[in-house]
Amino acid sequence: MMNNSNRVYKMSFASVYPHYIQKAEKKGRTKAEVDEIIFWLTGYNEQSLQEHIDSKTNFETFFAEAQINPNVSKITGVICGYRVEEIEDKVIQQVRYLDKLIDELAKGKSMEKILRG
Repeated sequence: MMNNSNRVYKMSFASVYPHYIQKAEKKGRTKAEVDEIIFWLTGYNEQSLQEHIDSKTNFETFFAEAQINPNVSKITGVICGYRVEEIEDKVIQQVRYLDKLIDELAKGKSMEKILRG
């Protein structure tokens, strides 16, 4: 597991971001909605997100510099075989939170529900 974590830590957010957009667009959702989810989760805005993409920030730094939304505790359920609320590694948990939210978007959930409104 440790090896896997290290790989995720070092992956650049920019390398995964297009996959989030692709997954959403395949299901008729938009890049704007993906960005809105990222802004909600991380506290980033368009400019700071773009800076992270341009500088190929790795996931560890991406989440370390984020202002994680206090409502993340409302994100529950299973993603990639893991129950998100039980993941002990903070960075991995935050990556999985994002995966879960994008997954919900692709499954057609309303933005209000996704953003735990």
